[in-house]
Amino acid sequence: MSNALREHIIKLFEAGTRLDGRKLDEYRKISLDVDVISTAEGSARVKIGKTDVISGVKLEVMEPYPDTQDQGSIMVGAELLPLSSPNFELGPPSKDAVELARIVDRGIRESKALDLKKLCIKEGEKVWMLIIDLVTINHDGNLFDASALAAIAALKNMKFPDFLLMAYK
Repeated sequence: MSNALREHIIKLFEAGTRLDGRKLDEYRKISLDVDVISTAEGSARVKIGKTDVISGVKLEVMEPYPDTQDQGSIMVGAELLPLSSPNFELGPPSKDAVELARIVDRGIRESKALDLKKLCIKEGEKVWMLIIDLVTINHDGNLFDASALAAIAALKNMKFPDFLLMAYK
């Protein structure tokens, strides 16, 4: 960071404003839409300021993990599209994408937002795996907040398709 930029930021801070003109206690405008992906069991799009993230949830049936025979599971993946930021590149998931997915995953698990026992179809045999995908459309700050909100909104929007429920009863 150049000295001129550093001095400019310090002056803004002393004046109680941010680089984008907001006051220090002002938050960015937040919008949330659900059902944005017709092929997902649940989906949401969250915008916080100019940051834009889409989340979708898909379902799979799997064998439970050996240490949690009566619980389903979640798996979170994040894709940081190059069109959303000049800092993101094509290729295998970057460290930033892995970190984003892990933080959202851990936030859902640690908050107990999901009762994983309710994802058990038949103890020791079949459970639901909820696959949560996060995709950045535009990154302009607050990516963790937007991604976490999008994931939770997509989970809340999720519906088990009737044919899946009937097939595993």
